[in-house]
Amino acid sequence: MAELYPSLTQCAIVAAALKFLLFPAYKSTDFEVHRNWLAITNSLPLWEWYYEKTSEWTLDYPPFFAYFEWIMSQVAKLVDPAMLKVYNLEYDSWQTIYFQRCTVIITELVLVYALQMFVDSSHGISKRAAQAAAISILLSPGLLIIDHIHFQYNGCMYGILIASLVLARNKSTLLWSGLLFAALLCMKHIYLYLAPAYFVFLLRAYCLSPKSIFRIQFLNCLKLGTGIAAIFSTAFGPFALKGQIPQIFSRLFPFSRGLCHAYWAPNVWAMYSFMDRVLIILAPRIGLSVREGALQSVTRGLVGDTSFAILPDVTPRVCFALTLLFQAIPLVKLFFQPTWDNFIGAVTLCGYASFLFGWHVHEKAVLLVIIPFSLIALKDRRYLGAFRPLAVAGHVSLFPLLFTLAEFPIKTVYTVFWLILFLLAFDRLAPASNRPRFFLFDRFSTLYITVSIPLIVYCSLVHGIVFGKSYEFLPLMFTSSYSAIGVVGSWVGFMVVYFTS
Repeated sequence: MAELYPSLTQCAIVAAALKFLLFPAYKSTDFEVHRNWLAITNSLPLWEWYYEKTSEWTLDYPPFFAYFEWIMSQVAKLVDPAMLKVYNLEYDSWQTIYFQRCTVIITELVLVYALQMFVDSSHGISKRAAQAAAISILLSPGLLIIDHIHFQYNGCMYGILIASLVLARNKSTLLWSGLLFAALLCMKHIYLYLAPAYFVFLLRAYCLSPKSIFRIQFLNCLKLGTGIAAIFSTAFGPFALKGQIPQIFSRLFPFSRGLCHAYWAPNVWAMYSFMDRVLIILAPRIGLSVREGALQSVTRGLVGDTSFAILPDVTPRVCFALTLLFQAIPLVKLFFQPTWDNFIGAVTLCGYASFLFGWHVHEKAVLLVIIPFSLIALKDRRYLGAFRPLAVAGHVSLFPLLFTLAEFPIKTVYTVFWLILFLLAFDRLAPASNRPRFFLFDRFSTLYITVSIPLIVYCSLVHGIVFGKSYEFLPLMFTSSYSAIGVVGSWVGFMVVYFTS
């Protein structure tokens, strides 16, 4: 087969050039978070990493990410030693900015390599579709906004996730898939949301005999269990020896935070919060009682702030139960039909469930759904139909992360161009399904995408012109609620596709 054009390498070079131009762009508090973590891991003994609290941005990622920061700090001290002083809060010399921005681009090479693995593992006609999907992930507006402007290291970690998913494609590399995912969990614990799908797939495809679920392959169980134990011991062992595991867990799982983040992530709780706001207005007319103490909070994401004025309050247990329930549903099919496509579908649906029903979900976590879904979005036109509203909703929901005027044309033009280019390309590449498509869902998808244009114009331009700085929460609420409808609609559509394929 002729070499596919453009190649991932070519796209990565062009993308890197654009990302270098964004070095002076807006950076969020996450920039200072990671600078502080460089300082903590470089300046303090290992035992003090998870106790240090000079800055409010304490270390709250698992140990492998802390080790990752320590490795980068060894280079950072050659660039600007001042950035590694714990008490040098909000330090952002141009050397620090250039160094931290460069580390994001360099570590993103892991993503490029993993995507090339994905393309190489595909064959025949599907290879061109895999190439298109891989390029769409590499050039994702989500990664550009979150990593290269807002500032994080998601590209590197999603590269590890994709590599793990690709390794699961072959029986001979299933063990390495599980071990790589275990290492990823020790880097960022948000990937725990995907762990149920990994557990069921590895149990069924690796630990149990393909001929009978009642026959255990003990050697495979031993290899997987020993490997995972070794990885977690390497990550947490040094801290366990000092009795610091409870302290680490208190940093990793801060349940004292509110149900919704300061800006509502586009999930079920955003729709729930929006409905509570509407009922507050309607309450005097329809005779509903209003809890006065909750009027000033209504889940703004503040610590301990989880009150609703009309609707019943939601507890972490309710979120956990709903998440677990909607994760378990697709795992039943995965257990009895442990194919690679079903595995990726189950991973995606686990991501959906955790994003839609989780406690204190960040809007950035939508990539946990978009990226794995991208790997199978071109399987046929029914899959693509479910993916379209997610692609629009997920990326539009990230716009409030960049609220400065200078970044408005970057986020808007780049995202709209990406959506037009890849949704049109996907439409041409996705084969027809041998099952009937859903007429109403296709119409919903078209209408939903159309509504995004006036919404973006209003929230980004018109609201500021008409209201100035008044009603600042209104565009955020509209964006979040609109995006939530798209994500929920996409989830329902994909659940139907998953169980009828």
